[in-house]
Amino acid sequence: MFVELHMIQNFAPANLNRDDTNNPKDCEFGGVRRARISSQCIKRAIRESDVFEQITQVEPAVRTKWVVRLLCERLGVDDASEADVRAVVEAVVPALLSKLDRDGQRTAVLLYLSASEIDSIASDIEANWQALLDEKTRAAAIKDLTKAWSKAHKGTTSAPDIALFGRMLAEYPQLNLEAACQVAHAISTHRTTMEMDFYTAVDDLNPEDTVGAGMMGFTGFDSACFYRYARIDWKQLVKNLGDVALARRTVEGFLRAAVAALPTGKQNSFAAHNPPSLSLAVVREDGMGWSLANAFERPVSPRRDEGFVAPSAQALDAYWERLTQTYGSATLIRTAALAIDPDLPLQSLASARVADLNAWVAAVLDALPGEEAMG
Repeated sequence: MFVELHMIQNFAPANLNRDDTNNPKDCEFGGVRRARISSQCIKRAIRESDVFEQITQVEPAVRTKWVVRLLCERLGVDDASEADVRAVVEAVVPALLSKLDRDGQRTAVLLYLSASEIDSIASDIEANWQALLDEKTRAAAIKDLTKAWSKAHKGTTSAPDIALFGRMLAEYPQLNLEAACQVAHAISTHRTTMEMDFYTAVDDLNPEDTVGAGMMGFTGFDSACFYRYARIDWKQLVKNLGDVALARRTVEGFLRAAVAALPTGKQNSFAAHNPPSLSLAVVREDGMGWSLANAFERPVSPRRDEGFVAPSAQALDAYWERLTQTYGSATLIRTAALAIDPDLPLQSLASARVADLNAWVAAVLDALPGEEAMG
């Protein structure tokens, strides 16, 4: 069973996701340049969204190289010196998670760990403190700790965001976790060109006889109507979490955060806080995934006094109809379409329209199996 999400989202002028030149990311699709927001940017916005944590009721995981410092702060060993604590932690982390960088303070790679996993490591260190403190018994204690901890956490996590987006550690494959969610790069439904904003800043304390700006520069930006796509593997999500109720909350949190969360790039300068105009959710049985990006392989053109949203929605609706006619709809369990504008041109998806966000989310959750059905 899979949950697929398709969104049409039109942004005012913005620079939501920058490349190495500080300009908006773009790509070529259908022979023309498109505005682009990377999947990494979208996933980060979702997992850091307040609504995601509120719905899942689980603290988000952290991605960091500062695990040594984090564990040193968590440990509560009586009468242990700061030097002893650090020596033990610096011995445990390379065996359990990652080699340390040259500075000895950070791991060589970014680690993605849940709060409960970090607490578990700290608790295991405290439980085996004397053996870990003694250099004669430290190696054996670390071997036993690593084996037990890896076995306890292999193939599962308590963090909904790790369960969704996965985890990969090349040096420690036993901690790898297959992502339950695939997220596509968002691309504009139409041709875009980058624009430049020449800005100046005034020095408030300039002498009266001084003219000119205190600073000046350029900022790239664009304005585009994006198509977004994501796919959740329900079976993999339940497997990763080991908890059907939490998996259902994770799906709800993802859906609500996908609507509410926005990339933060240059928002203080552009304030492009624009919710999606059309959100289509599909629950399907096992089968081929349907990205609707090819609805826009031929770039959408703006109509007179209509802009890009309406023709983008119409192109998506028409492509959906062609897909269902060609490949059938037998695997489709539930389809729900949420549109801001009541006159948005939807024909094939007209019967799937729902009244509001709550009804849209409920349509998806009602189609997912409960704990009894999962056995």
